[in-house]
Amino acid sequence: MEKTNVTKSDFFVAIDHVQLAMPPGGEAKARTFYGELFGMTEIEKPAELAKRGGCWFASGSVQVHLGVEEEFHPAKKAHPALRCGDYDGLMSRLRAAGVEVAEDRNIPGVRRCHVFDCFGNRLELIG
Repeated sequence: MEKTNVTKSDFFVAIDHVQLAMPPGGEAKARTFYGELFGMTEIEKPAELAKRGGCWFASGSVQVHLGVEEEFHPAKKAHPALRCGDYDGLMSRLRAAGVEVAEDRNIPGVRRCHVFDCFGNRLELIG
């Protein structure tokens, strides 16, 4: 193994994207949830990857990629945690759309909640 001047703490500097699974044919539902409710912008997938289905979304430097999984099972425990620029506005928008928002006050000084996307994947939102 080649030695470098990089320390262990320097290997990773950011998360490029988070990948979540979705069932086949769920692109329209994903666009409604992530595009309309979350206000994210859909990113065009590279042609070779677009053949697989799914869709990608971005907001600022945050990217969520939804990939098709034939034998889909939602992630009920594992989840990304997304920091929100307008936490209250997003909570209002989600509640108005009928999305269940479970506030979580278990970490002192942190405003956060959990929601499930249109496929049942758990998401943590931090204010």
